[in-house]
Amino acid sequence: MIKDASSYLYYAAGKRFYFKEVTVLVPSNWTGKYERAKTERYDKAHIIIDEPNRAYGDEPYTLQYGQCGDEGQYIHLTPNFMLDDKLVAVYAKRGRVLVHEWAHLRWGLYDEYSDEEPFYLSKEVTVEATRCSKNIDGKQCTSREDCVDCAKNTTTGLPTSDCMFLPNQSSTAKESIMAYPGLNSVSEFCTTETHNAEAPNRQNQMCGNRAALDVILNSSVDAGAQQSFATIPSVNITFVQRKSRVVCLTLDVSSSMSLNDKILRLRQAATLFLREIIEDTAHVGIVQFSTEAEILKGLTEINGNQSREDLVSALPTGTILYTYVCKGLLTTLEVLKQHDQSAEGDEIVLLTDGEATDNIMTDCFNDITRSNVIVHTIALGKSADNTLKHMSDETGGIFFYAAESLDSNELVDAFASLITSDGNLTHQAIQLESSGNTITDWFNGTFSVDWTVGKDTAITIVYEVSGSSPIIFIEGPSGESFTQSDFIHDPSARTLTLRIPGTAKIGEWHYSLLNMGSKQAMAITVTTRAASANVPPITVRAHMDQNSADGRKAMLVYAAVTQKGLPVIMADVTATLESDAGHMALLQLEDNGAGADAFRHDGIYSAYFIDLKTGRYSLKVRVQNKGKARISTHRRSGAPYIPGYVVNGQVVLNPPKPPVNNEPVEVGSFSRTATGESFVVELGSTDPPLFPPCKIIDLKAKLEGENVTLTWTAPGAIYDQGTASLYHIHWSKDLELLRREFNETRAVNTSALSPQEAGSIEEYTFSSSNFNITNGTTVFFAIAAENADPLQSEMSNIARVVKFEPPVYIHTQQHNSINVIAIAVSGTVAAIVVMIAVIIYI
Repeated sequence: MIKDASSYLYYAAGKRFYFKEVTVLVPSNWTGKYERAKTERYDKAHIIIDEPNRAYGDEPYTLQYGQCGDEGQYIHLTPNFMLDDKLVAVYAKRGRVLVHEWAHLRWGLYDEYSDEEPFYLSKEVTVEATRCSKNIDGKQCTSREDCVDCAKNTTTGLPTSDCMFLPNQSSTAKESIMAYPGLNSVSEFCTTETHNAEAPNRQNQMCGNRAALDVILNSSVDAGAQQSFATIPSVNITFVQRKSRVVCLTLDVSSSMSLNDKILRLRQAATLFLREIIEDTAHVGIVQFSTEAEILKGLTEINGNQSREDLVSALPTGTILYTYVCKGLLTTLEVLKQHDQSAEGDEIVLLTDGEATDNIMTDCFNDITRSNVIVHTIALGKSADNTLKHMSDETGGIFFYAAESLDSNELVDAFASLITSDGNLTHQAIQLESSGNTITDWFNGTFSVDWTVGKDTAITIVYEVSGSSPIIFIEGPSGESFTQSDFIHDPSARTLTLRIPGTAKIGEWHYSLLNMGSKQAMAITVTTRAASANVPPITVRAHMDQNSADGRKAMLVYAAVTQKGLPVIMADVTATLESDAGHMALLQLEDNGAGADAFRHDGIYSAYFIDLKTGRYSLKVRVQNKGKARISTHRRSGAPYIPGYVVNGQVVLNPPKPPVNNEPVEVGSFSRTATGESFVVELGSTDPPLFPPCKIIDLKAKLEGENVTLTWTAPGAIYDQGTASLYHIHWSKDLELLRREFNETRAVNTSALSPQEAGSIEEYTFSSSNFNITNGTTVFFAIAAENADPLQSEMSNIARVVKFEPPVYIHTQQHNSINVIAIAVSGTVAAIVVMIAVIIYI
């Protein structure tokens, strides 16, 4: 598959691209001789081969939710797709399918076919299949046994819903891979010259009616690629394997860690990691560093509670002088080699609160990168070394910033996020709750256990003042109750832990913490695992669209709420972003297919982060069900299924796609918290950046009699926040003119249109009398919003209306020897004038 895809890709884009190096990470339980994995991880793979997603079955698909030209997340293939040759006829040869999906993943292209609108009326008022290019010929049929001509909807002129387009297998059209990679002749992406800009597909909607190759060469991560290779180089494929997880905690105990109880914060967070987060069978070691480095605990296999407690008891308690980070890192390499004489692919968790006394870049950076070890870095407080992010970026690790204060709970959240996955999410620790506060009396809250989780549920409470542990009341949904006497208390770490026996009851749990002493900070964390090995849990992945920003454009916050790839929709999702300078932003994330969110109800919740200020930021997402959340099996996009072909004039049908259950599944009460990788903002100016309203991406148009009605979701004054000042609506009968010269085309009078708050549904109706719409006329519309600065948004997607007059049916009947001509017009048509020349034979 990979070799065929590399060759197909090479010629498809003008000899610019091919696959040079491919690494295949095989499961840890496979027998055989494989190279040792380095930084390769399941959750960072470009292509995942896994059991079928219930919404797609064996259909290949790519998870993408960015803007046009943005890279996607991963390609999903199934074992059946790889092994069952009957699926090649249904979709295409595997190499061709991979290139189609790679274009989604790498270059942010979208499909040029459409399951939602498989046909449209062209500007010539002919029915066209949604495709690119229009050079692909074929037949429109309604029967799976023989090719029966499609019936037409007399109101729209489009084929009825049972109609399908069957391409001619002998077609000579070369475009396009994003529509019909299964056709033998198709070998290229649509170019500006061959692109079908009229077709109502995702590529046109998301990419401004631009051709696929135009996006690749001008707007993708490979923009500007010009080099052509005379011959296609061979692809090098390497197979690697990762066995058990090996982790070493490398912890700063310099004198600054004694300030503000930071050494205590370290112990509290690391204790949670060792007791609740790290997986069984993993190997863990502990190294502390200051003026010198010391091994506190060699690699220890996690094989029960005692091994976890042995590691907890080895955590550092005191502090010493300087911050020699490199001494700690180089000692850590020696600890990691205790497992199998190599540190390749192992993990270091490096925590420090200050500037390194040594020079990390010159003293040990090259040694670390050459060792192929993964370094996760945690910057505790605003004084932590700025090299940390660079080190995690270069080694494939994760960077976290955590505030020093206990009530933020950010250090605990960072350690709780140090999970890994081999694709089996049932082994993974999941946070249900993470909350902190500074209190004088009561600290109350709730968390929810849903039907996908509940095993190994643990409640961890940390407090600030020695000798002042809180009084605790925990109440379950069935009347279960726990108090502080049920918790394990570690006074030296000021930590209380409760492991709920068995599987926690489904429903809402309530907690109340009563502070009996002086004002102090407290925090609570609830972790759990899947209720059953057969039921994947609902998970949340939070991240930014970029890990650093300079203020030239807004950042996007994403939270993917899913159950093994199935979207959890209609949840309440909020994000908290907090910087080391004390700047905090609270954002409501939406899954409404507008503003920052590319697609409605795909389980990806999004928002723009516009209030940019210089600093290192943490990212925390909280998810709840407020009564409407459900798991959706709606399929959005995948490899194009071809129902059949026209072969030598005869219809040859493929087997139908296996049906999938599209009924949503109620979630019930549930809650999650998730921490994303931290990010850095470095503004070039002290003045806050100015941003326009966001692009409108869901404009729709409808012609009703003599009136045109446009609908869209309101943008904000600044991206998707606030209220815009005004709208500009323009139209043209020339799509290309509107796309290229929006502001120069004719405007619709919008003086009576006042923008609503961002996220509102807008509707505007106006007369079509100025457009001179006659039968067969197509008019294209686009809209832009403007704020008070005044800054104007990008032009929206282009919507269109087609004037279609229903057919006139003529029949005769004998009535009193007089010929009566009856004209029947089906549908509602305003002010229609019909001129007919009829010859009637009686």
